[in-house]
Amino acid sequence: MEHYLYLIIDLATLSIPFMASFYPKHAYYKRWKCLFPSLMIVGILFLIWDAYFTKIGVWGFNERYLTGIKVFTLPLEEVLFFLCIPYSSVFIFFSLDYLLKKDPLYRIHKYITYLLIILSIVLLGQYYDRWYTVSTFGLLLLYLVYHVYRKTYLGRYYVSYAVTLVFFFVVNGILTGSWIDAPVVWYNNEENMALRLGTIPFEDMFYGFLLIALVLDGFQYLRKNRH
Repeated sequence: MEHYLYLIIDLATLSIPFMASFYPKHAYYKRWKCLFPSLMIVGILFLIWDAYFTKIGVWGFNERYLTGIKVFTLPLEEVLFFLCIPYSSVFIFFSLDYLLKKDPLYRIHKYITYLLIILSIVLLGQYYDRWYTVSTFGLLLLYLVYHVYRKTYLGRYYVSYAVTLVFFFVVNGILTGSWIDAPVVWYNNEENMALRLGTIPFEDMFYGFLLIALVLDGFQYLRKNRH
């Protein structure tokens, strides 16, 4: 049964948001036409990144928790991760967008962005020789600077991701070895900051934000240019 653990985590993460997508007042399924192309494009880019880092030993997978099915060089479960997790996270974004009439971060969202930019620059300078750290905070820096230049409002992204982090710590906690004998996904500490939040690498929080934010950006772009 433990060979199905990663697959179960993927499907469990997806299950409730998928079923709730058909709730009449929310009708999340009506957004699929723009959402799924964005999920696919961003997912492919992250899978290329994932496959390369797996190849060079930045991280890897414990066969004990895998079905053994491969998609090219990656486990099936890892490929599904980039569908199930973003889908569920974007569902949280739209649910909060529907429920929250006022944005609690309206007055401070710029300061959050500037703080993240400063953090990225500092960590890039300090950990310039760590693949996971450099790639994550380098891309985050580019992403944030671009949106500062475009004067994009990111407050709702931050609010929804803060809520998503509750589930992030559960899912990634299990994947990195919390509450189980060994991690499903292992990380080479020579390629990251070697700073863990429990069992989760510090970089994972920002990697996750990039993943979700890019999917949302893709969705917004496709919706705007659909007609």
